Amino acid sequence: MKLRAVLFDATGTLMETARPVGEVYAERAREQGVSLSPARLEDAFRRILAQAPPLLFPDAAPERIRDLEAGWWRSVVRSTFLAADGTARFRDFDGFFAGLYGHYASAAAWRARPGAREALLRLRAQGLATGVVSNFDGRLPGILAGLGLAELLAVVMLPGEARAAKPDPRIFALALARLGVPPAAAVFVGDDRARDLEGARVAGLSAIDASGLATLDGLPALLMGMEQKEPA
Repeated sequence: MKLRAVLFDATGTLMETARPVGEVYAERAREQGVSLSPARLEDAFRRILAQAPPLLFPDAAPERIRDLEAGWWRSVVRSTFLAADGTARFRDFDGFFAGLYGHYASAAAWRARPGAREALLRLRAQGLATGVVSNFDGRLPGILAGLGLAELLAVVMLPGEARAAKPDPRIFALALARLGVPPAAAVFVGDDRARDLEGARVAGLSAIDASGLATLDGLPALLMGMEQKEPA
């Protein structure tokens, strides 16, 4: 079937943090009298995030989702510092977290990955629909807008709206339904083997590992090559 849509993961695929997380955490913690090395915090953050439950609240009222997402991140941040040093004491942890959460709501805390905008422009010029399916929270649309990417995306699907998170096929299906595109006519580009690549394939999409691409601007040519290899 002819390709009609390309969906992307967000963090690690279309965008990345402008600075290492551990570095930002350490810098802001020092303002609260907590001194920990960036490397130690980075390691703790990665471990805690990998163990965290999905950022998903399927039974919550829509108006409560944003607060629940913030609470989820508060738990991750708190657990990160406890894992890095259980003796760390903040003068005002809630104030610290509010500042940190606001920081990562801003596009200034992020940057588009090399070739991301160029790839989206070329795909759209080829008549393909583009969108994002991400396990991020409700801050993502504003971040994508600030990075100049939102205007190139026809859909941004998040767990808060889909009531499902990758690798659940329902989140992919809802994004494709918004585009009016069947799974067999879509490709998903992501960097997580289980959530992105296997999840997309189970949902009926083809999948491309973004970690295998030096820059995303080569993606349109790669997809064109894939289409040419498809049997008639």
